[in-house]
Amino acid sequence: MNALLERSSQAVSVTEVSRSAKTIFDRLSSGKQEKYVVMRNNAPAAVMMPVSVYETMMDELDDLHIQLTARDRLRSFDSSKAISHDEMLRRFANESES
Repeated sequence: MNALLERSSQAVSVTEVSRSAKTIFDRLSSGKQEKYVVMRNNAPAAVMMPVSVYETMMDELDDLHIQLTARDRLRSFDSSKAISHDEMLRRFANESES
């Protein structure tokens, strides 16, 4: 939880979210608050953050997943089974026309 909750000002209770939702969303959308960790029964239940931060985080995860997939494929690449670009076009050109 230490990495999740960097400052006590980031912690907000479920009750406080329901009472002060407009203020909380205004602080998030204006950039005055980076994130809130919503606490329920003294345990983290959710994280609230601006959409732009979430989208950036998801883009980075997608990029990392693509990079990992590419590395795995390069490790298992067998050049003896590779075909040229021209051969690939001959084999698969008709499939795209269907």
